Formats: sequence, structure tokens, C-alpha cells
Amino acid sequence: MKNSDTLDVREIRRKLGLNQSQFWSKIGVTQSGGSRYESGRNIPRPVQALLRLVHVEQIDINKVKRDDVDVAEYLKASNPDLYKTLKKEAKAKRKAG
Repeated sequence: MKNSDTLDVREIRRKLGLNQSQFWSKIGVTQSGGSRYESGRNIPRPVQALLRLVHVEQIDINKVKRDDVDVAEYLKASNPDLYKTLKKEAKAKRKAG
């Protein structure tokens, strides 16, 4: 993904008021690597996912546990209707405050 395709990472970083080192270190990318991404280099999918989680969705990835992911994946596979309902309710609650 080029940063112009979906995420304008430079713009996201600027809106957050972070320098390159602060912004990129939160997802384990060096400042120089982040600079290359901001200049147009393709961003690997795992880095894209981390960018969305940390800087767009504002999720503290240090608090996410593997068990949490396993439970969500299990629920999604075993009871997709309940998963969709819970996801919708959680989103509504997050928007409400």
C-alpha cells in the first residue's frame, strides 16, 4: 500500500502532533523506516494493520493479549451472528462515550 492509497500516514502523524520517532516507535518501526513509508514506499500489510490499530483506532496494543484474539476468532467462527451483534453493540457503546 502506498500511503496515498488509503492511509496518509504523514497526515495522521501530523494530526496527532507526533514527530516521526514518536509515531513510528509505537508500532516498532524505526524513524528512518517510517520516513521511507511517508515518502511513498509500499507499507507492508502487518505495518498497515498496526498503523490502523494504534494510530487510527487508538488501541493500546500493549494491552491486547493473545487469549483475547483467540476468543474473538473462536466466537467469530463458531457463532458469527452473536459475534456481529456484540461487535455492533461495542461500536455503539464506544460512540456513545
